[in-house]
This record gives sequence, C-alpha cells and structure tokens, in this order.
Amino acid sequence: MTTDPRDLEISRVMRAPRARVWRAFADPALLAQWWCPKPWVTEVKAFDLRPGGAFHTYMTGPLPDGTQGESDNPGCFLDVVPEVRVVGTSMLLPGWRPATPWMGLTNVFTLSDVDGGTLVHALAMHASAEDSGKHAQMGFYDGWGTMLSQWDACAAELSG
Repeated sequence: MTTDPRDLEISRVMRAPRARVWRAFADPALLAQWWCPKPWVTEVKAFDLRPGGAFHTYMTGPLPDGTQGESDNPGCFLDVVPEVRVVGTSMLLPGWRPATPWMGLTNVFTLSDVDGGTLVHALAMHASAEDSGKHAQMGFYDGWGTMLSQWDACAAELSG
C-alpha cells in the first residue's frame, strides 16, 4: 500500500486463475471488452506487449450532459512479466519517445495468486499530488473499480 499522495490504488480479488486473468489483459480483443466502464467503448489502436511497445486505447461514450465524450490514450509499455506484472505509461510513446499527455500517468498492474482466484493490484502514479487529486475527483475509484469488475467477469468466462 502506497502512502505517496501522488498515487491512487485499488485492488480486487478475481474469481479466475492468474493465467486467465492475464489472458484477458494480454489479448487486445478481450481487453477492449472491459478496459473502460460500460456503456463506454474501447478501441485498441495499438498493443505491442513488450517494454517500449505501443499501448494505445481510444474510448468513447456518453457524458452526463448527454453529449458524446472521448478519451485518446497513447502510451507505451515499460515492463512486462507475463502473469505477474505489466507497467505502462502515458508519458512515453512507443520506442521511448517523449509524450505530452493530458494527464501524465504510470500504471502498474500486479497479479498474484490467492485462494480460489487472483489478486489484481492497480497502482496509478501521477506526476503531482494535484494530478492525483484531479484523477480521484474525476472518479478514479468508481471507474477503475468498474473496470476491475468487468475484467473479473471477462476472465471468469474464459475457458481453460
């Protein structure tokens, strides 16, 4: 558990074994099914699951005022240990090229075995406590909690 005011984190015990939880992340077609809270939709524009590889999602969905919202999120993977950890950032583009994101963020997803399932811990590291606070006010816990629930459901439905 972090005590850094620049960080936000959330954990969830998922029903599926770690191999299926990982598969639901590592397959871009599956990731698109759960990456953002429904009714929003995710398009995976790039997914090169290796350090320095591209990770780019584009999300669209309804806003509270009835208009259509969008969120374009290019970045890259920093570290990938299959079935254990994946680290990505919006601060760099593929091949380690600098980026200027609307909100600088590094995400760390860690998977570990627990009785009957998989513990997924998600850490969102921000450049400043102010950015972390903005992300929390934007609905980090509700949004990422919903995303984790959708990931859980997707992984639980996979065979094998």
